[in-house]
Amino acid sequence: MDGQENEQRGVEGEERPATARRRGLALGRRGAGRTGRRRGLRAVGMTLAVLVVTLAGVVIGVLAGARVSTDIGPFQADLTLAPATTGSTTVDIPPLGALLLDSHDGPTHLTVELGALDQGRTEALLDDPASISRASQTAVEDVREGVMRLGLRTVASAVLVTLLLAALVFRDTRRTAWAGTLALLVTAGSLGTAAATMRPQAIEEPRYEGLLVNAPAIVGDARRIANDYTRYAEQLQRLVGNVSQLYTTVSSLPVYEPAADTTRVLHVSDMHLNPAGWQLIRTVVEQFGIDVVIDTGDITDWGSEPEASYVGSIGLLKKPYVYIRGNHDSGRTAAAVARQPNAIVLSNSTTTVAGLTIAGIGDPRFTPDKSTSPAGSGLTKQVADQLIDTGEQLAATVRSSPRPVNIAMVHDPASAGPLSGTCPLVLAGHTHHRQVSKLPQQPGQMPTQLMVQGSTGGAGLRGLEGEKPTPLSMSVLYFDEDKLLQAYDDITVGGTGQAQVNLERHVVEDPKAGPSVPVTPTPTR
Repeated sequence: MDGQENEQRGVEGEERPATARRRGLALGRRGAGRTGRRRGLRAVGMTLAVLVVTLAGVVIGVLAGARVSTDIGPFQADLTLAPATTGSTTVDIPPLGALLLDSHDGPTHLTVELGALDQGRTEALLDDPASISRASQTAVEDVREGVMRLGLRTVASAVLVTLLLAALVFRDTRRTAWAGTLALLVTAGSLGTAAATMRPQAIEEPRYEGLLVNAPAIVGDARRIANDYTRYAEQLQRLVGNVSQLYTTVSSLPVYEPAADTTRVLHVSDMHLNPAGWQLIRTVVEQFGIDVVIDTGDITDWGSEPEASYVGSIGLLKKPYVYIRGNHDSGRTAAAVARQPNAIVLSNSTTTVAGLTIAGIGDPRFTPDKSTSPAGSGLTKQVADQLIDTGEQLAATVRSSPRPVNIAMVHDPASAGPLSGTCPLVLAGHTHHRQVSKLPQQPGQMPTQLMVQGSTGGAGLRGLEGEKPTPLSMSVLYFDEDKLLQAYDDITVGGTGQAQVNLERHVVEDPKAGPSVPVTPTPTR
């Protein structure tokens, strides 16, 4: 019995170490499995961390550094990139609004903010009409160069910020290098996608925000207007030459010979930002020996700060320039005009220039988003009363003037009525249609003539909408030694597609007889 028990114990003793070894091997395998899983999870977590840090670095880098300033034609522009869910472009034109373009695909949004006009480059455009066409061509190159610099700056900024952020988070060279490489791939890939899917035709189908919502109704089809204006710029030099020929012809006419002491006044109005108008004004000022230029308003379209640079050409005329504000001109516009060395801005006030005493008052409205309508049509009673009140204010100023007023200036002819009998001549604009009439007068009052000018800027871009573009209009007024109107020349330059300049000379036989009649129409080709 005892022998059998000892033998059994020996067998059990031999089995115990084997079982223990098997159990140890099983436990080792389970531990190795858990370690492998932990390592896998740790690798996945680290990969995700690198991805998160990379994306954060790219976003911060793009927002912080993806900005360049560049010149686009006469504009100073800021170009910025930002992450976005869909690719698009916004062209900001403060304070008018923005154009939204579906320009490309990819997670990038481009913003082009047009700033102030560079006065030197703007004056160069105005002085040389052919440079307008060249500027439209170089603007594309300007944009392309600016976008290329913006792309390089964006990649550099995104990679640099990602490297710095990864170095702070991981404190590991290899992981920092992976994050930087990944940032380079993400940024370059996004910009490459945008470049590969660029749609240049998107500029023809913009969406508008702000005041520019009115742009489609105002300017019509952009491509047609651009084509029309290109043709107009090509015709401009020939038109200016025709104006010079007109002066040569008219000077020899026996109908009216200006005396040596004649004062010549050029009446312009409603320029509406048309650069072609300045070239014609300068030519007429030089060829006709103009002493004073009178502008009855609407020199701009929206009265915005970028437009203020347009009035810089006033100083180039080297002649006194008397101006009143129109309903498209803001107080900022009037201030810009007043800064010109030869300009005089009248606001219910008088001035004496070249022996002429002139009174003027600006339009009481500021309505840049409204189209022009003929005086008296479509006016509410409130607006009509406002315009008449403006005329009454100026009439009181004229009556209280220590010197007799020779010319009164209002923008809208609807303000002219109360001026009847206060002065011999009232000049106006606003309607874009030239008209001469005699104001109703009371018995014993002096006769007052109202001369409404057309648009010296051809109504700006509005003038290109119809089949018959609005012509450019201005008039030369001749005053004798007593500062009474003796004659005037109406100059009309055909609109786009109409290479024609006409001049009609009118002689005022008797200032008390009312409106004159045309005597010698002199057309040119």
